[in-house]
Amino acid sequence: MTLKSIIPMKDISLKELFSFKKSFSNVTMAILTVVLLALFLAGSVMYFIDGHHAYNISREHPWGLIIAMYVFFVVSSTGLCIMSSIGHVFGIKEFEIIGKRAIIGAIITITTGFIVIALEIGHPVTMIIYNILTPNFSSAIWWMGTLYGAYLGFIIFEFIFLVRENHKWSKFFGLGGLLVGLAAHSNLGAVFGFLIARPIANGVFFPIYFILSAMITGSYLLFLMYGFRYKMDFPEEVKVMLTKLAKILGLLLAILMFFEIWRMLTAIYGGMPGRAEVAWHILGSSNFLIGEVLLGMVIPFIVILASKGTNIKGMVWASILGMIGIFFMRYDLVHDTQVMPLQLLKIREYQLPPTFIEYFPSFAEIGVSIGGIGVCFVMYYLADKFFELDHNKKDM
Repeated sequence: MTLKSIIPMKDISLKELFSFKKSFSNVTMAILTVVLLALFLAGSVMYFIDGHHAYNISREHPWGLIIAMYVFFVVSSTGLCIMSSIGHVFGIKEFEIIGKRAIIGAIITITTGFIVIALEIGHPVTMIIYNILTPNFSSAIWWMGTLYGAYLGFIIFEFIFLVRENHKWSKFFGLGGLLVGLAAHSNLGAVFGFLIARPIANGVFFPIYFILSAMITGSYLLFLMYGFRYKMDFPEEVKVMLTKLAKILGLLLAILMFFEIWRMLTAIYGGMPGRAEVAWHILGSSNFLIGEVLLGMVIPFIVILASKGTNIKGMVWASILGMIGIFFMRYDLVHDTQVMPLQLLKIREYQLPPTFIEYFPSFAEIGVSIGGIGVCFVMYYLADKFFELDHNKKDM
């Protein structure tokens, strides 16, 4: 039995593998990928030489940029999985064409998330062994890791059956991947929601918010994937799908803005120590106002609202801004959760009163995290070369 007998692949030579049309967008993307890969390799080498000393994390701020990027990648994966399920799981015809491209994107982004987090947790192999030998069923992190492992298995089988045009089994594994992915993703939100010592994160908000923001992320990525694939010259069926996707995205963004307003109001109301101060800090930060709100929500929402979802090219460009905003959402989520010190009172006579904890990622952290996007690009390029990701008449 060969790999090609399990999953149909294209026959391409080494020359074909590295050849592509020398258009401006392709060359720009190639250069960007090489730069990001070099950044990733530099960050990884620094980590292997100095270990965690290469990172600017501390006992007071143990989760840094790499954790934020892990969340960024796995949220992207879940979002793509959810949006693909609209077509081949729930049977909405216009979305049946996105299955293969969305699921391979989901596999690639979660794999990149695992690669990035492996350079943070120190002993990833030991973690896998003891995750099986000594499971902690009361830990949200244990559930998250275990469920994400199962989720990856489901979506790999879903992709294999999609490529084999076996829609009965692809629907079965697609439904399994969707259910397990939702469970895993809400558990990732619970990792923050269960933090009783961190009032700004504690509560039911994050498990729900993670699912909502995953769907928004998946929508942005679909606009980018199809915008790049067709170089803004979309076939009619893709145009119809993206128009409907824009309308769904507009609704999701409106709900997300509604969620954010009430999150801030409930955090500020009553002036609860350790929570209200952090909420005011968030509201005054450019990361939140420009990154999360303006780029991540408002600009894409205005583009959709102004054109009633028909400005597809505008949405592709707005999705670039949207993904930058999503990055700030993940970074702020991790940083703002830890910005308030756990010790709020002075314990010695001449000690300065505790203040917000400052953190800025080191070059190694930036290299591993941002460079991880380059790893993602390479895997997507290879997948596009080896597999037939475009839809055919059977998908329509």
